[in-house]
Amino acid sequence: MATRQVLSALAAACDAATGLALRIESVGGVDAARRVAAAERFDLVVLAEDAMQRLADGGHVLADSRRVIVESPMVVAVTAGIAPPDISTPDALRQALCEAAGIGYSTGPSGTALLQLLERWQLRGALGDRLRQAPPGVPVGSFIAHGDVSIGFQQLSELQQVPGITVLGPMPAGLEIITRFVGAVAATSADPATARRVLDCLVDTRHDDLKRQHGMTPPGPA
Repeated sequence: MATRQVLSALAAACDAATGLALRIESVGGVDAARRVAAAERFDLVVLAEDAMQRLADGGHVLADSRRVIVESPMVVAVTAGIAPPDISTPDALRQALCEAAGIGYSTGPSGTALLQLLERWQLRGALGDRLRQAPPGVPVGSFIAHGDVSIGFQQLSELQQVPGITVLGPMPAGLEIITRFVGAVAATSADPATARRVLDCLVDTRHDDLKRQHGMTPPGPA
């Protein structure tokens, strides 16, 4: 779901550049991977890198077609109007989490990475039921805006347009959590050559500014 807006914009740009009309269907990553693995017919698949690796290993996408389309940084947000906590250093962020009344995180790869960080800090058990996972397809921003949690973590593309919240910024230096979204040709594609042509358009550097507008960054080195 984090890529739905940027993919819609990229689809329009590639339509104009190639004359190919793209129809994007955005669903939660777990559901998308399940449908692709079940051999539902698609031409292209865009998913987080780890999910795409599993699909490639299972032969559900053409492994040699994989291209990184965007990278998506995780950011920290709080309810609008509250005094923002200091998150400028790892120690400051840890203290903010210990003092938070509720902490929201997503079901996607960024949420998994956050839980791994809490495990390393030996905080997951201590935080207990203050940790609130948003259901698939539900932005963490809605939890923050409604006061269900006081601080939340999700990709910038999911939070930058949500009313009622304040985005504090990215994770402190050394704790960055970046999700790489990869495109690949589906094994069920009836026209893989054209699908590869579309992938070439999606990764074209001419669209780098458009990606930044949607809270994403062009891919860096592998």
